Amino acid sequence: MIQLSPLVIEGQQFNAITVKLPKTNFMAVTNDKGYIMCGALDVGLLNEKLKDRGIIAGRAVGVRTIEQLLEAPLESVTYKAEELGITVGMKGKDALLKMV
Repeated sequence: MIQLSPLVIEGQQFNAITVKLPKTNFMAVTNDKGYIMCGALDVGLLNEKLKDRGIIAGRAVGVRTIEQLLEAPLESVTYKAEELGITVGMKGKDALLKMV
């Protein structure tokens, strides 16, 4: 099952996406500038092989819900995210607000 729902954080609009897969969930919260995602995100790939795309993204591990993704500290972030002041350890929702 795929669930897409609007999400408002401090007045800013985002989209929350959950894909229920066997034995796991795939989750992301995004806007038109960037996104945060569950542990399925390969930040190394984005930073190295796709560096020319300038993707703004962060990864949180050990999360099972969108709410946990918003509160979890980011485990890794892309180089482009760092340029916006998004850092490892920052809560997901705080990183999203820097993408506005």
